[in-house]
Amino acid sequence: MRLRSPAAAALSVAAAVLVTALPADAAAHFTPGAPGAGDPYFPDMGNGGYDVAHYDIALTYVPATKGIRAVTTIDATAVQNLSRFDLDFRGPLKVSALSVDGRPAAFARTGAQELQITPRRGLRKGARFRVRVAYAGVPRGVSDPSLGDSGWIATPDGGVMLNQPTGAATVFPVNDTPRDKATYSFALTAPKGLTTLANGDPAGTSARGGAVTTRWAMRSPMASELSMIAVGKYAVTTTRSGGRTNLTAVQDAARVSAKNARAFNSRTASVLAFEETRFGGYPFSSTGGIVVNAHVGYALESQGRPVYDLGSGGEIPDGELLAHELAHQWFGDSVTPARWKDIWLNEGFATYAEWLYAAKYLDTPAQENFDKAYRTPSSGDLWKPRTADPGRDGLFGATVYERGAMTLHVLRRTIGDKAFFRLLKEWPAANRGRNVTSADFVRFAERLSGRDLNALFKDWIYTSGKPALRTY
Repeated sequence: MRLRSPAAAALSVAAAVLVTALPADAAAHFTPGAPGAGDPYFPDMGNGGYDVAHYDIALTYVPATKGIRAVTTIDATAVQNLSRFDLDFRGPLKVSALSVDGRPAAFARTGAQELQITPRRGLRKGARFRVRVAYAGVPRGVSDPSLGDSGWIATPDGGVMLNQPTGAATVFPVNDTPRDKATYSFALTAPKGLTTLANGDPAGTSARGGAVTTRWAMRSPMASELSMIAVGKYAVTTTRSGGRTNLTAVQDAARVSAKNARAFNSRTASVLAFEETRFGGYPFSSTGGIVVNAHVGYALESQGRPVYDLGSGGEIPDGELLAHELAHQWFGDSVTPARWKDIWLNEGFATYAEWLYAAKYLDTPAQENFDKAYRTPSSGDLWKPRTADPGRDGLFGATVYERGAMTLHVLRRTIGDKAFFRLLKEWPAANRGRNVTSADFVRFAERLSGRDLNALFKDWIYTSGKPALRTY
């Protein structure tokens, strides 16, 4: 179905005339960008032909409809001569206007999630360009039997955007692939009495006509699956910790005492301080967390400010859960897998962070956690997928979490504590802001330790089945 303004429709005809009028050899140099980024787990996600540098999302929440009005502005660079390009944009939100470099551009909604854009003139390779998309409606999240709910999730007094793995495109037009990290700014508006929250540093608040706008800036590169917006009634606590802003927020204050809301803030700071001793300096300029009444049944490592689902009894996250999500700030957020198949580089490290926390504070050695997991029978689902390629349906299964952590423990026992704890600091430092693969990690571990680790990683991440315990 084609959704475009009358002006855009007229420009579509004009653009067709323009291309026809060009010499054949000139027109042939401009080709469409790919409508997918090539990830085998999610072939339709992401797009080719350009690289995004920055997203600016100006969004107004409309309580009467539980909908939004928004304008997203995207700064990007063409990496080929582009005749047209796609953004990911899915669900019922309606585009009312779209421009490229200030000029209206033709657009069409194609397939399940493609917003296909044809600028008035082709974009030359290396050219910087700006896309502005205005849209509105009631966003609808994505529900998948094996992956759970993601995207826009309605809450009793607002909503929250939880994007892993495919949800970002339900709220804003985006190149929705972890390989195209960008910086972000947000301007979020809601009626007075509602709180608006996002990733990054608080960047000012203003009020006008009964509405309040908060601004946020994520200045470090961020994958779209880690972006976050929340609207609702929250109790907010802001402190300074380690020289940075520590902003936490708790929804549904009727079930969470003020004391517990403050404890959430201080617990976040103390867990983060512990992890800095293990993983090196925290990679972002602010931290915190959000407890939300979303009934999704999971926590998410949204960059700089993880989101935790409120427990049925109003519980705040415990130390081990905080250790997991905050460890992701190094492993998954700052250093991000280039392919979804390598997600154990997120979840294995974050699970091992839980084991390190338990060893420090709960008198449970990491070896005890390893032994408990290893007792899983060889017929158990833990051993069936390959850790470094668990399949789409195994993306959030036990293999990438527990077997990923077990892999790290076997590595620790093989190269020794001194080299292992050096690796935990040097791997995220060397790859800060980058995308990586399992092969990158194997090479890094071998260089740092001076050991041939091929057999270890073959057994633990590249082969299915329960590995035998042996010396490498």
